[in-house]
Amino acid sequence: MDISVEEVSTVDKEITIKADNKDLDPKFDKALRQYRKSINMPGFRPGQVPLSIVKKRYGKEIEMEEIQNYVSEVFRDEIVPKHNPIGEPKFEDLKWEDGQLEVKIKIGTKPEFDLVDVESVEVDQMVHDVTDKEVDEEIERQLEQKGEWSEKETAAGKEDKVVVDAVALDKDGKPKESDKDEDQELDLRDEKNKEFADALKGKKAGDTTTVELGDDDEKEKFELTVKKVLELNVPELNDELAQELSNKEAKTIDEYKGLIKSRIQQYYDQTAQNMAKNEIADKLVEAHDFEVPELLVGQIQNNYVQQVKKQYGDNIPADFDEEEYKNNMKDRAVKDAKWFFISDKFQEKYEIEIDAEDIDAHLAEEAARYGLSVDMMKQFYASSNEQLEQLRMNIRDEKLFDKLLEEVKVNELSKEAYQDKHQEKE
Repeated sequence: MDISVEEVSTVDKEITIKADNKDLDPKFDKALRQYRKSINMPGFRPGQVPLSIVKKRYGKEIEMEEIQNYVSEVFRDEIVPKHNPIGEPKFEDLKWEDGQLEVKIKIGTKPEFDLVDVESVEVDQMVHDVTDKEVDEEIERQLEQKGEWSEKETAAGKEDKVVVDAVALDKDGKPKESDKDEDQELDLRDEKNKEFADALKGKKAGDTTTVELGDDDEKEKFELTVKKVLELNVPELNDELAQELSNKEAKTIDEYKGLIKSRIQQYYDQTAQNMAKNEIADKLVEAHDFEVPELLVGQIQNNYVQQVKKQYGDNIPADFDEEEYKNNMKDRAVKDAKWFFISDKFQEKYEIEIDAEDIDAHLAEEAARYGLSVDMMKQFYASSNEQLEQLRMNIRDEKLFDKLLEEVKVNELSKEAYQDKHQEKE
């Protein structure tokens, strides 16, 4: 047996394994004898079929199975200990001719690099204290969801809905009866209905108006006949409704407002922290210059495709081009691959470990977020080793970012200042 290694890059290797009959014949012979024991053939006692007949009938299949087993053993015993492959290897170009075996294996390896000084990294973090106005707007939104629409006789206003019959007009301004939509409901509050809203405000049931849509040569003109004007009747907030809207977490209006404020504040705090973490990861990726294995990048790209398929299910667009999508996502895949190694090295540096208390605390937070019991969350993660490992990775990442946030330079900005500074990036 001979093993040779070609350094394709600092992190990509192509390994060639060569072997011949001296290496493989003993394995073939042993496999044939084992297979012989399980063969029942007319004219021979069980397990007594001549080896020459077994080899003639099943030899090629047995040889290929043993070759694959041999290559797997060599990879496990010889290549893994010496090269520590990252991700899945790629086996290719297997040749078995005239008693000579040659197989090529592509692997990725861990890059060598030094961590930068984290204290030199500077990130922005949004700081926002929720205002009473924001609380009132959120309560108003929730009350609107509980409201009911009813028909009114007065003219339509900017907060109303209108039910219309719409008919397209030809170049001479005459209705095209073949192009008519009846009982179309238009919400005049919706920005996408702005052209309709401008034409319909001030109109009552029975009124007719026209509206033009499009630009220049593609303009279309419609005649709208108002059939109904609908207004929203919003319920008045009281203690009873506050209990209903809060699922009985609040007993009074004041408690309900306090609950809403704390939820909005929690949202802003979590969002600000997530954005700061993303910026830390981006800055650290930019600060470290090293190559990442092409195989690992390809596996990450494939994971992106699987995520899209999982998201869309059976409704994935027919024209979805996997290869084009992977090419478009390559830069992000490279960044994710770099962050994988950077994160791993920082976790070693800070000796990030997780214990049962970390897991319990994380599960308690998730349970509260989704309105579930901690036991239900434990059962969910216990049902899948993959989910359990993902949970551990998430907790390690959280602990790492908490440590990094303590060491990087953080510029605290108001919501408005942060949005102005990061608008282009977003």
